[in-house]
Amino acid sequence: MALLSPFLFLSVSALTQTKLTDNPADELVAVLNANRTAHKSSSLADNPGLACIALQYIKAYQGDCEAVGGSDAKKPPDSEFAQTFAPYCGVDASTLSPITGRFLGCQSKYVQPSEVFSMLIKNEKSLEILYNKNQTEIGAAVTGIDGGAPYFWCVLLSNGKHNSSFVLEDGVAKISRPGCFSGANDDCSGADGPSPFGHKWVYAITAFIAVGYAFGL
Repeated sequence: MALLSPFLFLSVSALTQTKLTDNPADELVAVLNANRTAHKSSSLADNPGLACIALQYIKAYQGDCEAVGGSDAKKPPDSEFAQTFAPYCGVDASTLSPITGRFLGCQSKYVQPSEVFSMLIKNEKSLEILYNKNQTEIGAAVTGIDGGAPYFWCVLLSNGKHNSSFVLEDGVAKISRPGCFSGANDDCSGADGPSPFGHKWVYAITAFIAVGYAFGL
């Protein structure tokens, strides 16, 4: 299998059939699911609790782009999911499920979600994580630092049971700014005034660092 071949074709029908808000994290989930279905894998359920945790995962790096894919000094320990991220997002910690895949990227310029995701998937191991049939849920997030560069993107995958994992205590995701996360029915790009998360912002990448992790595969 050619490494890049799954990204040369995106199912237009899958993208158009997915309900999208003006939110780049939602768009990234749509791109991922279109690639999965093109590869004969099922779509993943977009879980806002998991997505909110993905945004908090990004913020743990404190804007340090060079730490992504480098040393583990800034990488949040797994204990932070239950102790910090879940409470901040209003996720019932008793409903946390294993994180079976994570992709994290940082770039100096904002680009469209389809381009970002194709660059997050860097090798055969990343493809195995992406297309693994045991994956069931996804959460995606993106944020800039103080409204500008660098831009961080995070995708978390889980094999949790739909509607019973990463459950929101009040039934509604806690919106956190700056940043956007998927599944929140949130028009994120216009929430705080002018934002690089709108559809009209297209830049060429000048730097990109990405890393993918798999657990329990």
